[in-house]
Amino acid sequence: MKAVFVKGHNAVSVDDVKVPDLSSAGDVLVKMRSCGLCGSDLEKIYGEYSMTSGRLGHEPAGEVVAIGKSVKGFAGGDRVFIHHHVPCYSCHYCLHGDYTMCPMYQMSNISPCGLAEHFLVPEWNLSRGGLIKLPDNVSFDEASLVEPLACCIRAWKKCSFQSGDDVVILGAGPTGLMHVLLALTFGAGKIFVIDINDFRLNFAKKYGVQVFNAISDHDFSNNVKLETGGRGADICIIATGNMKALLQSFDLTRRGGKIMLFGVPPKGSQVSYDMSKLYSSEHSLIPSYAASEIETNQALKLIAEARVDMGSLITHRFHISNAAEAIKCAHDANNAMKVIITTD
Repeated sequence: MKAVFVKGHNAVSVDDVKVPDLSSAGDVLVKMRSCGLCGSDLEKIYGEYSMTSGRLGHEPAGEVVAIGKSVKGFAGGDRVFIHHHVPCYSCHYCLHGDYTMCPMYQMSNISPCGLAEHFLVPEWNLSRGGLIKLPDNVSFDEASLVEPLACCIRAWKKCSFQSGDDVVILGAGPTGLMHVLLALTFGAGKIFVIDINDFRLNFAKKYGVQVFNAISDHDFSNNVKLETGGRGADICIIATGNMKALLQSFDLTRRGGKIMLFGVPPKGSQVSYDMSKLYSSEHSLIPSYAASEIETNQALKLIAEARVDMGSLITHRFHISNAAEAIKCAHDANNAMKVIITTD
């Protein structure tokens, strides 16, 4: 079978590898049907990813093809979403609701990766909700967007959002626009999207939001304040790893507002800021990393109920044999929003 691996900086390879064996009676083998490319995948290839896992593909959906002898509730042919990282739900972190901080969260994974024609879902993941059956009305492509949407949902929960809040989203990539969809679904007031990529800003316009190019719209910060009664946004979501956006967020957010650090900063990123301003403005700087099965199920429910149109974000589909081309397309982002890799 084919699987995709990082092969040095700026390089991937599509290798022929052995189909994984069911090593435990509680394991499940899945045929990947769709897997989204994430910004963290691109960071692993082109940047300096700060987390431990270097495996590509953590947004897979597929079809069960084999199950271990002790597996209950699943059978061959089941259409499923797979969550690659699963916490233990019983340690100190989990008991405090900090599931993504669980030591087992990073250690758990599918094998060899989500960007593979087949992969093994271990008993650990299966027994803790990491394999979820898809409703009949949810396509494999839509299901491949469950994981990033779940991450966005967790971020919103951490921001204490109130209906009518004004929201700024820095970064008009796929997750940035998922935040747009959630803002619309949750009843946000004014929604502003800021980026430097005109294709993506024009893409965002179709959702009825106000957009600014951070380079050509020199006065975007003042414009946001004018549109929000001179206050600034209640919530500012940084959906990019560019730390310049973090510094811009302090000027875009009202006093007492929430700043959500959602995009993955490259390893070693540093910023310089006058902390007395942070203190006097009472800005809350809140990071949000990944999601648990709680948000995963919430995301799937939103998609199944057609409350968010995730399919509208997909612009490109590539066969896994053309994964290198797909990754370049997603990285260049000249005319791409969400890029999906399939085995069709």
